[in-house]
Amino acid sequence: MTLRGKAWKFGDNISTDHIAPGRLFHLRSNLQEFAKHVLEDADENFASSMNKGDFVVAGNNFGLGSSREHAPQIIKIAGVSAVLAKSFARIFYRNAINIGLLLIECDTDRIDAQDELEIDIKQGIIKNLTKNETIEITPLPDVMIKLLNEGGLIEHLKKHGDFDLV
Repeated sequence: MTLRGKAWKFGDNISTDHIAPGRLFHLRSNLQEFAKHVLEDADENFASSMNKGDFVVAGNNFGLGSSREHAPQIIKIAGVSAVLAKSFARIFYRNAINIGLLLIECDTDRIDAQDELEIDIKQGIIKNLTKNETIEITPLPDVMIKLLNEGGLIEHLKKHGDFDLV
């Protein structure tokens, strides 16, 4: 599983309100429309400028705040391949796994905005093609890769009806 895209850099403490602006909560029943506004309170140009397959790259505590399950959903719907951060808020992390959004905890200090990245999930390597550098990450266990490939925990349960992930 190899992903390639451009880095969109954000700082620490990006909240679910930055991701899914509360003033647009009326769009929660239209996630396709809501996704057109993803992260606009952190970068007003992100949703209109990013390309499918690009990466959100952030610092510490990405996704803090309310348990707004729409936040990881609209990131995924917008076409983001993965979110790379130094750490994630616990509830955001669980919601992302449930819907199949790839989250990678890693040192993001050496990644700058617009760097071209290639991520090999199985090998646990992020190649910064712009800087010709490699960042090692913990390879994802097979169970996580299986969940992601099936679209997340919810889709896995719909398909299999149980927790048999082996």
